Amino acid sequence: MRNKVTVVGGGNVGASCAENLAFKELADVVLVDLKEGLPQGKSLDLAQCGPIEGYDVKITGTNGYEATAGSDVVVITAGLPRKPGMSRDDLLLANYEVVKSVTEQIARHSPNAILVLVTNPLDAMCWAAQKVSGFPKERVIGMAGVLDSARFRTFIAAELNVSVENVTAVVLGGHGDTMVPVVRLSSVSGIPLTELLDEATLARIVDRTRNGGAEVVKQLGTSAYYAPAAAAVEMVESILKDKKKVLPCATLLEGEYGINGLYVGVPVKLGAKGVEKIYEIALTADEKAALAKSAGAVQELIDVLKTKM
Repeated sequence: MRNKVTVVGGGNVGASCAENLAFKELADVVLVDLKEGLPQGKSLDLAQCGPIEGYDVKITGTNGYEATAGSDVVVITAGLPRKPGMSRDDLLLANYEVVKSVTEQIARHSPNAILVLVTNPLDAMCWAAQKVSGFPKERVIGMAGVLDSARFRTFIAAELNVSVENVTAVVLGGHGDTMVPVVRLSSVSGIPLTELLDEATLARIVDRTRNGGAEVVKQLGTSAYYAPAAAAVEMVESILKDKKKVLPCATLLEGEYGINGLYVGVPVKLGAKGVEKIYEIALTADEKAALAKSAGAVQELIDVLKTKM
Protein backbone atom coordinates (compact mmCIF):
# COMPACT_ATOMS: atom_id res chain seq x y z
CA MET A 1 0.00 0.00 0.00
CA ARG A 2 1.40 3.38 -1.02
CA ASN A 3 1.98 6.22 1.37
CA LYS A 4 -0.28 9.25 1.11
CA VAL A 5 0.85 12.83 1.63
CA THR A 6 -1.57 15.74 1.70
CA VAL A 7 -0.38 19.25 0.87
CA VAL A 8 -2.75 21.97 2.07
CA GLY A 9 -2.38 25.15 0.06
CA GLY A 10 -2.12 25.16 -3.71
CA GLY A 11 0.00 28.30 -4.04
CA ASN A 12 3.65 28.45 -5.01
CA VAL A 13 5.00 26.59 -1.98
CA GLY A 14 2.28 23.96 -1.92
CA ALA A 15 2.43 23.26 -5.65
CA SER A 16 6.23 23.02 -5.51
CA CYS A 17 5.91 20.56 -2.61
CA ALA A 18 3.48 18.43 -4.60
CA GLU A 19 5.84 18.53 -7.58
CA ASN A 20 8.86 17.43 -5.52
CA LEU A 21 6.90 14.66 -3.80
CA ALA A 22 5.76 13.31 -7.16
CA PHE A 23 9.19 13.59 -8.81
CA LYS A 24 10.71 11.63 -5.93
CA GLU A 25 7.84 9.11 -6.00
CA LEU A 26 7.54 9.39 -2.23
CA ALA A 27 3.78 8.96 -2.03
CA ASP A 28 0.43 9.53 -3.66
CA VAL A 29 -0.30 13.23 -3.31
CA VAL A 30 -3.49 15.11 -2.44
CA LEU A 31 -3.37 18.86 -3.09
CA VAL A 32 -6.01 20.88 -1.22
CA ASP A 33 -6.99 24.48 -1.82
CA LEU A 34 -10.19 26.47 -1.31
CA LYS A 35 -10.04 28.04 -4.76
CA GLU A 36 -12.27 26.11 -7.14
CA GLY A 37 -10.28 24.55 -9.99
CA LEU A 38 -6.83 25.51 -8.71
CA PRO A 39 -5.79 22.24 -7.05
CA GLN A 40 -7.61 20.20 -9.69
CA GLY A 41 -5.81 21.97 -12.53
CA LYS A 42 -2.38 21.83 -10.94
CA SER A 43 -2.81 18.17 -10.03
CA LEU A 44 -3.81 17.32 -13.59
CA ASP A 45 -0.83 19.23 -14.93
CA LEU A 46 1.52 17.39 -12.55
CA ALA A 47 0.00 14.02 -13.43
CA GLN A 48 0.72 14.71 -17.10
CA CYS A 49 4.40 15.23 -16.26
CA GLY A 50 4.57 11.60 -15.08
CA PRO A 51 5.01 9.93 -18.46
CA ILE A 52 7.74 12.43 -19.35
CA GLU A 53 9.64 12.47 -16.06
CA GLY A 54 9.11 8.78 -15.34
CA TYR A 55 7.15 8.89 -12.09
CA ASP A 56 4.00 6.95 -11.38
CA VAL A 57 2.02 8.28 -8.43
CA LYS A 58 -1.60 9.31 -8.05
CA ILE A 59 -2.09 13.08 -7.75
CA THR A 60 -5.48 14.38 -6.64
CA GLY A 61 -6.68 17.97 -6.46
CA THR A 62 -9.60 18.84 -4.20
CA ASN A 63 -11.38 21.67 -2.43
CA GLY A 64 -12.46 19.44 0.46
CA TYR A 65 -10.83 17.02 2.86
CA GLU A 66 -12.53 13.69 2.21
CA ALA A 67 -9.80 12.63 -0.25
CA THR A 68 -7.13 13.37 2.38
CA ALA A 69 -8.39 10.66 4.74
CA GLY A 70 -5.69 8.34 6.01
CA SER A 71 -2.77 10.60 5.10
CA ASP A 72 0.58 9.60 6.57
CA VAL A 73 2.00 13.13 6.46
CA VAL A 74 0.26 16.48 5.95
CA VAL A 75 2.24 19.53 4.85
CA ILE A 76 0.43 22.76 5.73
CA THR A 77 1.45 25.69 3.54
CA ALA A 78 -1.90 27.53 3.49
CA GLY A 79 -1.93 31.08 4.78
CA LEU A 80 -1.83 34.74 3.88
CA PRO A 81 1.34 36.61 2.89
CA ARG A 82 2.11 39.80 4.77
CA LYS A 83 0.62 42.77 2.91
CA PRO A 84 1.42 46.49 3.04
CA GLY A 85 0.02 48.05 6.19
CA MET A 86 -0.41 44.68 7.88
CA SER A 87 1.27 44.34 11.28
CA ARG A 88 2.96 41.18 12.45
CA ASP A 89 0.04 40.62 14.82
CA ASP A 90 -2.44 41.02 11.94
CA LEU A 91 -0.66 38.30 9.99
CA LEU A 92 -0.41 36.12 13.07
CA LEU A 93 -4.13 36.24 13.81
CA ALA A 94 -5.20 35.84 10.18
CA ASN A 95 -3.01 32.79 9.66
CA TYR A 96 -4.01 31.34 13.02
CA GLU A 97 -7.59 31.16 11.76
CA VAL A 98 -6.40 29.41 8.58
CA VAL A 99 -4.20 26.91 10.41
CA LYS A 100 -6.89 26.27 13.04
CA SER A 101 -9.47 25.42 10.37
CA VAL A 102 -7.07 23.22 8.40
CA THR A 103 -5.82 21.39 11.47
CA GLU A 104 -9.33 20.61 12.66
CA GLN A 105 -10.12 19.01 9.31
CA ILE A 106 -6.88 17.05 9.18
CA ALA A 107 -7.25 15.76 12.75
CA ARG A 108 -10.74 14.55 11.85
CA HIS A 109 -9.76 12.75 8.64
CA SER A 110 -6.17 11.66 9.42
CA PRO A 111 -5.85 11.27 13.19
CA ASN A 112 -2.55 9.40 12.90
CA ALA A 113 -0.84 11.81 10.50
CA ILE A 114 2.38 13.70 11.11
CA LEU A 115 1.98 17.45 10.50
CA VAL A 116 4.74 19.49 8.87
CA LEU A 117 3.99 23.21 9.16
CA VAL A 118 5.30 25.77 6.68
CA THR A 119 2.83 28.63 7.26
CA ASN A 120 4.27 31.77 8.87
CA PRO A 121 4.84 32.92 11.52
CA LEU A 122 6.12 29.37 11.62
CA ASP A 123 6.91 28.71 15.27
CA ALA A 124 3.62 30.17 16.49
CA MET A 125 1.64 28.24 13.85
CA CYS A 126 3.26 24.99 15.04
CA TRP A 127 2.21 25.77 18.60
CA ALA A 128 -1.34 26.50 17.45
CA ALA A 129 -1.57 23.32 15.32
CA GLN A 130 -0.39 21.17 18.19
CA LYS A 131 -2.93 22.71 20.56
CA VAL A 132 -5.81 22.44 18.08
CA SER A 133 -5.02 18.89 16.93
CA GLY A 134 -4.16 17.47 20.32
CA PHE A 135 -1.49 15.41 18.55
CA PRO A 136 1.60 14.45 20.53
CA LYS A 137 4.43 16.92 20.03
CA GLU A 138 6.44 14.34 18.07
CA ARG A 139 3.87 14.53 15.27
CA VAL A 140 3.70 18.32 14.85
CA ILE A 141 6.89 19.72 13.36
CA GLY A 142 7.89 23.00 11.73
CA MET A 143 9.94 23.52 8.60
CA ALA A 144 12.32 26.38 9.21
CA GLY A 145 15.80 25.27 10.20
CA VAL A 146 16.27 23.11 7.09
CA LEU A 147 15.57 26.16 4.92
CA ASP A 148 17.61 28.57 7.05
CA SER A 149 20.56 26.15 7.12
CA ALA A 150 20.34 25.72 3.35
CA ARG A 151 20.55 29.47 2.92
CA PHE A 152 23.51 29.65 5.31
CA ARG A 153 25.25 26.84 3.40
CA THR A 154 24.55 28.51 0.06
CA PHE A 155 26.10 31.81 1.15
CA ILE A 156 29.13 30.10 2.70
CA ALA A 157 29.76 28.03 -0.43
CA ALA A 158 29.46 31.08 -2.67
CA GLU A 159 31.89 33.06 -0.53
CA LEU A 160 34.48 30.26 -0.59
CA ASN A 161 33.72 29.05 -4.13
CA VAL A 162 33.28 25.45 -2.94
CA SER A 163 30.56 22.86 -3.36
CA VAL A 164 27.49 23.35 -1.17
CA GLU A 165 27.63 19.59 -0.60
CA ASN A 166 30.79 20.04 1.48
CA VAL A 167 29.28 22.71 3.73
CA THR A 168 27.67 21.76 7.03
CA ALA A 169 25.83 24.50 8.90
CA VAL A 170 23.79 24.77 12.08
CA VAL A 171 20.97 27.28 12.58
CA LEU A 172 18.95 27.39 15.80
CA GLY A 173 16.02 29.44 17.06
CA GLY A 174 12.82 30.89 15.70
CA HIS A 175 12.19 31.39 11.99
CA GLY A 176 12.87 35.10 11.66
CA ASP A 177 15.53 37.73 12.02
CA THR A 178 16.37 36.50 15.54
CA MET A 179 17.48 33.06 14.27
CA VAL A 180 20.90 31.90 15.46
CA PRO A 181 23.33 30.67 12.78
CA VAL A 182 26.00 28.93 14.87
CA VAL A 183 29.30 29.72 13.17
CA ARG A 184 31.30 27.72 15.71
CA LEU A 185 29.59 24.47 14.69
CA SER A 186 29.58 25.07 10.93
CA SER A 187 32.32 23.76 8.66
CA VAL A 188 33.51 22.84 5.18
CA SER A 189 34.49 19.16 5.02
CA GLY A 190 35.22 19.34 8.74
CA ILE A 191 37.29 22.54 8.51
CA PRO A 192 35.84 25.13 10.91
CA LEU A 193 34.52 28.26 9.25
CA THR A 194 36.58 30.38 11.60
CA GLU A 195 39.70 29.01 9.90
CA LEU A 196 38.42 29.87 6.44
CA LEU A 197 36.73 33.26 6.80
CA ASP A 198 37.45 36.38 8.84
CA GLU A 199 35.10 37.67 11.49
CA ALA A 200 33.70 40.51 9.38
CA THR A 201 32.87 38.17 6.48
CA LEU A 202 31.22 35.68 8.80
CA ALA A 203 29.13 38.45 10.36
CA ARG A 204 28.00 39.55 6.91
CA ILE A 205 26.98 35.99 5.95
CA VAL A 206 25.13 35.50 9.24
CA ASP A 207 23.20 38.73 8.67
CA ARG A 208 22.35 37.72 5.10
CA THR A 209 21.09 34.36 6.36
CA ARG A 210 18.83 36.00 8.93
CA ASN A 211 17.34 38.16 6.19
CA GLY A 212 17.36 35.50 3.49
CA GLY A 213 13.59 35.44 3.10
CA ALA A 214 13.33 39.22 2.91
CA GLU A 215 16.02 39.28 0.22
CA VAL A 216 13.96 36.97 -1.98
CA VAL A 217 10.79 39.01 -1.39
CA LYS A 218 12.62 42.21 -2.36
CA GLN A 219 13.81 40.70 -5.64
CA LEU A 220 10.80 38.56 -6.51
CA GLY A 221 7.94 40.55 -5.03
CA THR A 222 6.63 37.47 -3.24
CA SER A 223 7.83 34.91 -0.74
CA ALA A 224 10.34 32.20 -1.63
CA TYR A 225 8.89 28.87 -2.67
CA TYR A 226 11.40 26.55 -4.38
CA ALA A 227 13.71 26.24 -1.37
CA PRO A 228 10.94 26.13 1.28
CA ALA A 229 9.20 23.37 -0.67
CA ALA A 230 12.43 21.40 -1.07
CA ALA A 231 13.12 21.75 2.65
CA ALA A 232 9.65 20.47 3.59
CA VAL A 233 10.00 17.51 1.22
CA GLU A 234 13.38 16.58 2.71
CA MET A 235 11.61 16.32 6.07
CA VAL A 236 8.75 14.27 4.58
CA GLU A 237 11.22 11.91 2.92
CA SER A 238 13.08 11.30 6.18
CA ILE A 239 9.76 10.48 7.87
CA LEU A 240 8.31 8.22 5.17
CA LYS A 241 11.56 6.31 4.60
CA ASP A 242 12.40 6.27 8.31
CA LYS A 243 15.82 7.67 7.36
CA LYS A 244 16.35 9.19 10.79
CA LYS A 245 18.08 12.25 9.36
CA VAL A 246 19.30 14.78 11.89
CA LEU A 247 17.78 18.06 10.73
CA PRO A 248 17.12 21.44 12.33
CA CYS A 249 13.34 21.65 12.78
CA ALA A 250 10.88 23.57 14.93
CA THR A 251 9.82 21.25 17.73
CA LEU A 252 8.14 21.71 21.09
CA LEU A 253 10.78 22.13 23.79
CA GLU A 254 10.01 21.07 27.35
CA GLY A 255 13.07 22.18 29.24
CA GLU A 256 15.70 21.56 26.58
CA TYR A 257 17.99 24.57 26.12
CA GLY A 258 16.23 26.13 29.13
CA ILE A 259 13.09 26.69 27.01
CA ASN A 260 9.69 25.35 28.00
CA GLY A 261 6.41 25.21 26.09
CA LEU A 262 7.61 26.84 22.87
CA TYR A 263 8.32 25.64 19.35
CA VAL A 264 11.92 26.56 18.54
CA GLY A 265 14.29 25.30 15.86
CA VAL A 266 16.84 22.76 17.12
CA PRO A 267 18.49 19.62 15.69
CA VAL A 268 16.19 16.60 15.82
CA LYS A 269 16.17 13.03 14.54
CA LEU A 270 13.32 12.62 12.04
CA GLY A 271 11.95 9.14 11.48
CA ALA A 272 8.73 7.21 11.03
CA LYS A 273 7.39 8.45 14.37
CA GLY A 274 8.20 12.08 13.62
CA VAL A 275 10.61 13.71 16.05
CA GLU A 276 12.36 10.74 17.62
CA LYS A 277 15.09 12.63 19.48
CA ILE A 278 15.98 16.22 20.33
CA TYR A 279 19.70 16.94 20.36
CA GLU A 280 20.75 19.40 23.02
CA ILE A 281 24.02 21.07 22.01
CA ALA A 282 26.32 22.64 24.58
CA LEU A 283 26.26 26.35 23.74
CA THR A 284 28.52 29.23 24.68
CA ALA A 285 27.15 32.03 26.83
CA ASP A 286 26.68 34.27 23.77
CA GLU A 287 24.91 31.52 21.84
CA LYS A 288 22.62 30.80 24.80
CA ALA A 289 21.75 34.49 25.05
CA ALA A 290 20.98 34.69 21.33
CA LEU A 291 18.78 31.58 21.49
CA ALA A 292 16.95 32.95 24.54
CA LYS A 293 16.32 36.20 22.64
CA SER A 294 14.94 34.22 19.70
CA ALA A 295 12.69 32.19 21.99
CA GLY A 296 11.51 35.45 23.54
CA ALA A 297 10.34 36.66 20.12
CA VAL A 298 8.35 33.42 19.71
CA GLN A 299 6.87 33.86 23.20
CA GLU A 300 5.58 37.32 22.26
CA LEU A 301 3.59 35.79 19.38
CA ILE A 302 2.21 33.03 21.60
CA ASP A 303 1.10 35.60 24.19
CA VAL A 304 -0.91 37.38 21.48
CA LEU A 305 -2.47 34.10 20.34
CA LYS A 306 -3.48 33.13 23.86
CA THR A 307 -5.60 36.26 24.14
CA LYS A 308 -7.60 35.18 21.07
CA MET A 309 -8.02 31.47 21.79
